[in-house]
Amino acid sequence: MTFADLGLSDKLLQAVETAGYTEPTPIQAEAIPAILMMKDLIGIAQTGTGKTASFVLPMIDVLDNGRRRARMPRSLILEPTRELAAQVAENFEKYGANHDLKMALLIGGVQMGDQLRALDEGVDVLIATPGRLMDLFERGKIMLNGCELLVIDEADRMLDMGFIPDIEFICSKLPATRQTMLFSATMPPVIKKLADKFLTNPKQIAVSRAASTSENIAQFKVLMTPRKKKEALRWFLRNDNVTTAIVFSNKKTTVRDLAKTLKKDGFKVGEIHGDMDQSSRIAELELFKSGQINILAASDVAARGLDIKGVSHVFNFDTPWHPDDYVHRIGRTGRAGAKGRAFTFVTSEDAEAIANVEKLTGLAIPVYAPAKPAPSVEAEASPAESRPEKAREHRDEQAPREKQPRGEEKKPRGRRKAAAEDRAVEHSEPAQAAPVRAPRQVSDKVPERRKSRHSDSGPPTEPGEWNGPIPGFLDVSAT
Repeated sequence: MTFADLGLSDKLLQAVETAGYTEPTPIQAEAIPAILMMKDLIGIAQTGTGKTASFVLPMIDVLDNGRRRARMPRSLILEPTRELAAQVAENFEKYGANHDLKMALLIGGVQMGDQLRALDEGVDVLIATPGRLMDLFERGKIMLNGCELLVIDEADRMLDMGFIPDIEFICSKLPATRQTMLFSATMPPVIKKLADKFLTNPKQIAVSRAASTSENIAQFKVLMTPRKKKEALRWFLRNDNVTTAIVFSNKKTTVRDLAKTLKKDGFKVGEIHGDMDQSSRIAELELFKSGQINILAASDVAARGLDIKGVSHVFNFDTPWHPDDYVHRIGRTGRAGAKGRAFTFVTSEDAEAIANVEKLTGLAIPVYAPAKPAPSVEAEASPAESRPEKAREHRDEQAPREKQPRGEEKKPRGRRKAAAEDRAVEHSEPAQAAPVRAPRQVSDKVPERRKSRHSDSGPPTEPGEWNGPIPGFLDVSAT
């Protein structure tokens, strides 16, 4: 099947071809024809399945004919985060290049002036987060009674962030005859109730969790104590062929601390979290995309919707509290057919959280454990470490002789045997005498041993290929 088979206009097909796409994804193949026929829609899908284009493409054709009015957007797309809203806006700009459509991005963290001017000129598509939209609506700066299409994206995420009451209020202000599309990764009872209330005889589409079963992502859990996390992160960043990486944490304070610590350790690192304004977030993302920094410390605000090419690694510094967040986090790597690696740091307190992740994904995430040191590495150890028996002989020579118990007479040696033993001692070779007595030879080898133990060369590429010493943070019992 091709995009031409879905009923899209020639102008839109040209834009899709320019963007480099030839075949629709499963959700696009099912959703686009239904939206073009003006049906309500429920799509159960995650990011990475082509969900955004499944509603952006048909909306462009539906809105191609119509008249704009000031402060009365013709369509509304609700997104839970600024980053997702910005990504949808980029999609409209890319696919709507051949159409005369006006778009406005209504999000927090930026000045209202430009947003209000765009609304005053009239927009065909308004992409907004619930908080900023409610703010302008309550101020009387925007009217929703001219909205023909509504998209509620990432509905389960809206639920987690407490936006459901706002969405219900917004829906109550929209025309009853509108077309409504709801997308969600899961369908908990609250979202099901929302869909039953505001959608009319919707078409339901469900696609498989492609991101959770991606064969392009090598997933590992690393068992450790909480105090070893930073040591472990530094080790992986230096020893696992990391080109670009996103390090996720559950708390904003941890994100800031990680960015500060990694900078002190000499890494090129940026940060992105909910306490930053939108301009600062965009600036950090641009630095990351351009390669000026190659490590991004992030909270879950960045887990969904970020489409950054070439991310080689994802590190879950904290095991995510919600299993869905795990899927979205690791989905930042292994994109567009590329290979990626994802490491999740697991402590004893994370046993339930990681079990929920494995239950959701249907995957028993393997424990990361490098192979034991190769013999060649062990040979570089100091003589006292590599020859314990000789060291014990040396200690025995230095130890005082034990007194013979009374009542036991020393057995006399035969004259010939005693003379032979005395001659053997006198003519013995120096190399056999008193091992490890030459301190200079031992000390000359110590720097070489240390260099081998702490060298960054020879990073592991797959489990079992690492021949260096086992990192200290892995010397813990399994949780």
